[in-house]
Formats: sequence, C-alpha cells, structure tokens
Amino acid sequence: MRHPHPTGGARGQVPERDELMVEAVRRALGRTGAYGAMVYLRSRDRRSLVLRTIAGVPLSIMSPFRRIAAAGPLPVAVCFRTGRAVTVTDTEDAMRRFPQLAVGLPYDYATACVPVAARGERFGVLSVLWPASDEGVPARARRRLAAVAGRLAAGLAELEASGAGAEAPEDAAVVELPPATAPTTRVGLFDWDVATGALAADARFRDIFGFAPGEFDGTVSALNARIAPGDLAGFRAAARTALAEGEVLAARVRVLGHDGHPYPVELWARVPAVVSDGRTHLVGAVLDVRTLTAAAAAVERLSEGVFSLDPDGRISYANRGTEPLLGVRREDLVGRHPWDALPWLADPFYENRYRAALLSQRPTVFLAARPPQGWLAFSLYPDAHGVTGRVIAAEPPGDLPEAAPAPPPARAALGGTHHLLQLASALTEAVTVRDVCRAVADQILPAFGGQELALYGVRAGELHLISQSGYPEGFLDGFEGTPVGARVPGAETLSTGAPIFFESVRELAAAYPGLALDEMGAWAFLPLIASGHPVGSCILGFDRPRAFTTEDRGLLTALGGFIAQALERARLYDAEFALARGLQQALLPHRLPEVPGVRITARYLPGTQGMEIGGDWYDALTTNGDLTLVIGDVEGHSVAAAAAMGQLRSAVRAFASGGEPLDEVLARTNRLLLDLDPGLLASCCLARLTPARRTLRLARAGHLPPVLRHADGHAEVLDVPGGPLLGVDEGAAYPVRELRLPGAALLALYTDGLVEEPGAAIDEGVERMRAAVEAGGDAGPEALAERLLREVRPADGVDDVALLLTEVDGA
Repeated sequence: MRHPHPTGGARGQVPERDELMVEAVRRALGRTGAYGAMVYLRSRDRRSLVLRTIAGVPLSIMSPFRRIAAAGPLPVAVCFRTGRAVTVTDTEDAMRRFPQLAVGLPYDYATACVPVAARGERFGVLSVLWPASDEGVPARARRRLAAVAGRLAAGLAELEASGAGAEAPEDAAVVELPPATAPTTRVGLFDWDVATGALAADARFRDIFGFAPGEFDGTVSALNARIAPGDLAGFRAAARTALAEGEVLAARVRVLGHDGHPYPVELWARVPAVVSDGRTHLVGAVLDVRTLTAAAAAVERLSEGVFSLDPDGRISYANRGTEPLLGVRREDLVGRHPWDALPWLADPFYENRYRAALLSQRPTVFLAARPPQGWLAFSLYPDAHGVTGRVIAAEPPGDLPEAAPAPPPARAALGGTHHLLQLASALTEAVTVRDVCRAVADQILPAFGGQELALYGVRAGELHLISQSGYPEGFLDGFEGTPVGARVPGAETLSTGAPIFFESVRELAAAYPGLALDEMGAWAFLPLIASGHPVGSCILGFDRPRAFTTEDRGLLTALGGFIAQALERARLYDAEFALARGLQQALLPHRLPEVPGVRITARYLPGTQGMEIGGDWYDALTTNGDLTLVIGDVEGHSVAAAAAMGQLRSAVRAFASGGEPLDEVLARTNRLLLDLDPGLLASCCLARLTPARRTLRLARAGHLPPVLRHADGHAEVLDVPGGPLLGVDEGAAYPVRELRLPGAALLALYTDGLVEEPGAAIDEGVERMRAAVEAGGDAGPEALAERLLREVRPADGVDDVALLLTEVDGA
C-alpha cells in the first residue's frame, strides 16, 4: 500500500521539500570543500528568509540569523533581492561591506551566497562557509554551488507546480544535519547455532577475526582457532551464560592476528525470541575496539587535560588529567558547556573563543584564571565535527593581577547579545524618522517573524501614529489620539514603562475586554523611553500564537530602548534638518525672471550625506535688456558655507545689476571674499545673454565649463578661459569669451555635485553631462533638467547639486 506523501503527492512523484534541501546541503559540502552549509527559504509573506537546513555549523551559533529580513543589508538578503551570488572573503571584507554581519558573527571565515531560483521565481538562498584564506572563496566552488542551487531550485519549482508550495510552514523545525564522520569502530554481525556449531557471519565479522576471503568455513571451530588460548575458556563460559540468561553483555576476548599478536574485541549476544527450538541460537555483534581502546588509554595516561566539545559546545569527553586542573570530576563536566560547568569560565569571552575557533576553523589559545590556584592555558583545535581541547597549568601574565574571585554563574547568552547588536546596528544607520521606521519594519519585524507593526509617538500627552505596516485598512484610526493614561495596552505599556506580552488572543481579550482585535494571534507592546522620558510605543503583531521565551522578551525589551533612542535622535535631526534647509532655500531666488524668447529652469538638490547645508547657488537677473546667469559653489558643507554663499550671491547680484562687465564682477567679488576672510574658497561662472544681438559672454572663476547645445542638436563643452577660484589671489584676472548664437540654443550651467563621481576623473563626468544634453534632443528645459538629474548625477552622489538651464529661441 502506498502511503500519502507529506507534500500531498505519492512518494516518488514529488520530491519532499526537506529531502531536497538535505541533498543540496550534502552536495554543497561534498563538492566545494566547505565546512558548513545552510539553505534559507522565503517566508510566505516574502518579507523574510527563514533558515530551514543547516550542516557543519551549530544551530545555536546561527540563532541570530534564523530569520533574516529580505530587505536587509546582510549577504543572504542581498543575494535574494538581486538574484546574484554574493561572496565575503574574510572578516575585514565583512566589516567593510556588511557591518551588521560582522557585528552578529565577528569571526574570520569566508562565505558565498547563491540564489535558489528557477523559472523566474526566487525560492531562497544557499549559503556555505570556508575557513578564511588568501584565496577567499574558491573559484571552482562558485560554479559548483550554482549547479547545486539550480538543482534545488528545480525541485522546489516542481513542488510549487504540484500545489504543495515551496515555503515551509512558519512553525517548521530547522533540519540540522550531523557532520559526516569516518567510522571510528568496526562492527560485525553473526548467527551461531550452538547445537550444531554452525556460525553464519557477515564480511565485517570475518574481517575483524582476520579471515581472508574464502578462508572461513562457517563453523565455530574455525572461530575458536582465532581466539587467544587464554581467552577460549572465558568465551565458552560467556556463550553458556548467554544461553542460560538470554543475553551476554560485552564479553571481551583477544583475537590472534596474522603475526601472532593478540588484539581485543567485544562480543555482544542474545537468544532470539523468534527461535522455537529452545535456546540453541545466539545472534549478536562483535566490536573491534583496538583504535578506541588504544586512543583512550593513551589520552588517559597524559598528565595534561584533554577534552572534546561537540559542535554545540558541550563536553563529550574529558580525560583523567582534567580533574586536578579544573577542580571538577569529569562526570560533572560531560554533557555540559564549560562556561556553565565552571563558574570561573562564565565570562562570555571564553564562549566567544570557542565560537571563533569553530567558525574560523583555526586553532585558538587563551588564558583563564582559576581561583585560587592560578592560571590555566587552553588550546582549542576545531574541525567540522567539534573541538578537541587541551588545558595545562600556566604562569600568570606579568601585567595581570592574581586570579580574581569567580564571577557569579548567571550570564547573558552570547548568541542573544550578538543578535541584539546586529539588530541595533540597523538602527544606528537610520538618520531620519522615516529611516527608523523603515529599519524597524524591514529588518527588526521580520527578524522576529512578525506581521504587523505600529510605531506611536507622544505629542501633547497623546499617542499619534508615526508608522504602521501590515494592519488592515483603517483599523488603527480608532486609536489615534489615545491619551497616554488610557486603559489600552499600547498606552499602558508607556505609562508603566514595562513591556506587555500576550501569547494568544485569549490572554489579550481577558486582560482588556472589549478591545478591538484584528486577526493576529500574539502581540508584544514595547514602551519607547529615551533618557527617562516617554517617546512613544511600539506594537508588534504575530499571525499565530507564540511563546515568548526569556531571550525573546529580553531582546525585544532591549530593542525597545534602541528604537526609542533612534527615534528621538531622528526627530531632532528632522527638526534641525528642516531648519537648515529652510535657511538655505531662503538664500536661493524665489522666482526666475521672464524674458521674451527665453525659458529658464533651475534645480537645486541637497546632499544626501549628513544634515549639513552646502554652498551651491544659482541666480538670474535682467539689466538693460541683458540676462545675467550665475552659478557658484562655496567649498564645504556647513552653516559658514551657506552664510558665505548668501554674501557672495548678494555681491554678484549687486555688481551685475549695475551692468558692469563680467570680468569686473568676478574681480570685485573676489576682493570682497578676501576682505570678508571666511577661510573659504568659491567657484563661480557668469553668462550674460543679450537677446537683441544674440550674443553670449562667459567668464569663469575656477568653475566647471558650461555646456551649449546648438540648433542642430550638437552639444559642446565650451572652452572658456578661466581665472582662479574666488578668495585666492587679490589681483586675479578673469578673461571673458564672447560668441554669437545664430539659431536656437540651450546653455547648461551646473555645479560639480552633478558630475563628480568618486574614483573617476571629473572630465568623465563633464563628458557624461555633454552627451546627456545632446541626447535630450529638442526637449525643453524642464524635461531636460529632470533627465540630467536622473541620468548624470551618480547614484551614490552625496554632494549638493545646482543646475541652471537657459533655452533661447531661434527667432
């Protein structure tokens, strides 16, 4: 009878999800030389990536990364979003490109993330780890990983097509694979008919007893010839005991090797219950204990301490030498973490050394003080199966005091600490209130598996919604303006200063009867308190009932404090930013002059780095039938730069409005800047258009050259001989170039923020500007301005941009 398959099909028709991932992980490890591998699958709401299968790395170490926000900055998330492989070569590379990863896993290793995608659908990410090396991620491994990920994606696509779904249920357990290990023991099986002397044995049994192929005749007599004569009587007595009592445990005998030297084996046997002809049969196993016995005996003879840690950090073995050194019986050590069994190792530093050894796959050494005897030196030697440790007595370091009293055994979990730091680092990068809300919604909420988020701020003693995500349309309207002292959990958590957790709808309904509820199953209400005063409250909703562990509650409570600080800082930033930008906008012209046959468009974009205001400016004024166009840039980004910009703009306008020649305008402005002595330099470009004569005069003071588009569509960078920057030389001269405009034309004046790109020559940016103006065709100034800002400005541009476009009709 065929049993139904868990995914809905019959076994053999549709591969099971877990089987696909287990196979992918094993293939990745086997084909790339990696020591660890993981598979992340997308969540049902596509907002998170959830760890589903792991091998070679303890799940306890990866607990901060069991759920990753798909919109976050971690390598797995970037790989999933972009559909491209992401590699990190070592800890320095991680700190430079992925600081949140370096905070959460501050260890030296190399990693590669490959998208699991097929048929235009992204299901998740395959991630593997190697020890850090000069090579980084092996080149061959990338191709092999792509093949493994492609095979996994094809299987998941088949599941999706069958209707089973590629995503695992939210409450599905992580499949943790034990590392593949070479067998350390050999076991052979036998069936012995004691009445007839017939002995059926498998190949491993025959090999353990030293029989060559075809040498064993299937009788117990042949076996007796292999047993050391001194042990033969004991072997027969054990057989009689087994027949009489039904079983025998670990009868040890010596087997004669081909060289005549004996070696030990253990026999285990019992009378099978299915045999009906009395107790005449024994079935059992023989265990070759040569390797284990010799190794254990050798280690036990050492005076220094030797111990073994499993991949999760628990002690699986300790030799006799550890007892006097550690002051603890080894029976009290096995099965426990060293930092739990030994109070003087309770400092997180020591657990961190174990984690560093396991993830870097490199030996590590450290000293520990064991009161009151003194100091011990620990050495850890890791591989994918665990850690072998060595401990010896050591001299105390010369610059350290004698061993201090043991710290109390209570300690914070290191994994939880790294998780908190990793999530908090997302908030340190948030500058504005919008950034904080985005970080909480896109990174922190998915990290805990939440579906709803509401951030409230306090204003005039009432709660006002700042940001929300996932709530039904209009559901939160009824809570707007709730007094801080109201009897609702979002306000009560703030008035009491204590977080409130509800693990089910029943709990919430019992505590707050009549409270409006949506379809969530669990909630966390967190007070946002910064510097002792209430900032607001944060509400997280989960679509299913969930138990909030002690670690969950501690992390969320601590995050509430980080969110409050980030929110308060962002609110101050927004207020100061609005004030600074308002000051700068006030210094720029509120309107541009209207001239028949001429159209003028200007754009100003503030820098994207920090809140400091810049010194870019533009202006346009008419005098005696002429149109004077001005663009300039005071160095720096500060209030002083903005103040100098305001003074220069006023000076240029005053000098130009009197009709003075352009060279004289720049010369007088230069002398004024030197008299003011602000300690700043400035660049400036002036253009004077006389429509009646269709002439254009230009002068530059250290500024980038203008771009002119002619009537035929061709654009050129004008060669305008320029003088030095303003504020350098009191006697500087600024030559003027004059040219005629026979037909329609468009003049572009701009500051360096539009064309300057880090690592590239400024000439490349100017050429990019010229090509974009030419490609704009006969587009008017408005459309062209938007195109230039979109296509010419570098994507990561951080400087202010001023742009002034002037189009002259052909008639």
